[in-house]
Amino acid sequence: MFFKQIKHLSDNFSYIIADQTTKEAAVVDPSFNSRVIISLLKDQNFRTKYIIDTHHHMDHTADNQAIKSAFDAKIVAHKLSRVAKDIGVVDGDTLEIGQIRVSIIHTPGHSPDGICLLFDKKLLTGDTLFVGECGRTDLSDGSARDMYHSLFDKLSKLDDDIEVYPGHDYGPKPHSTIGWEKKSNYTLERRTLGEFIEFMKQP
Repeated sequence: MFFKQIKHLSDNFSYIIADQTTKEAAVVDPSFNSRVIISLLKDQNFRTKYIIDTHHHMDHTADNQAIKSAFDAKIVAHKLSRVAKDIGVVDGDTLEIGQIRVSIIHTPGHSPDGICLLFDKKLLTGDTLFVGECGRTDLSDGSARDMYHSLFDKLSKLDDDIEVYPGHDYGPKPHSTIGWEKKSNYTLERRTLGEFIEFMKQP
């Protein structure tokens, strides 16, 4: 498997997932990094099957069309997403990239269409979970209640050795693990739903 985390013009992370045998590839959250992504995909002779958006916010989707035009890839997003998509997914769906199976975990909170991608002990968390932080919920379509359930009922229950790859470079390191986050991330401290909602209101 080929896997690469890319940061070029901003603090946004993009990702390439590819099966090196079949040469099928997917690009996750391509915004601001498309020139580097396109060059790398062509250098590796990958056939780009999917562009996967972890949510609809522009800083994750603005380069969708650049990648789509270059490779005729299909845009994938949650079925609730405002993104102009070819494939709508829901919680529990699976995407196949060659022999790589990518599981979709619906994680609303930062936005209603937030998804995380789980494959080969790697979790791409978009703007749901960062290294040492979680996504903000004070935007117009955010929900602290939904974020609580996404963090504590879904992501925190995954195996501790699963690697966490976020949508932004906000933390002390570019990636971590579920176990590290549960021990070190103050947003994952034990709280009731009510306490978490109040916590997320704090500046």
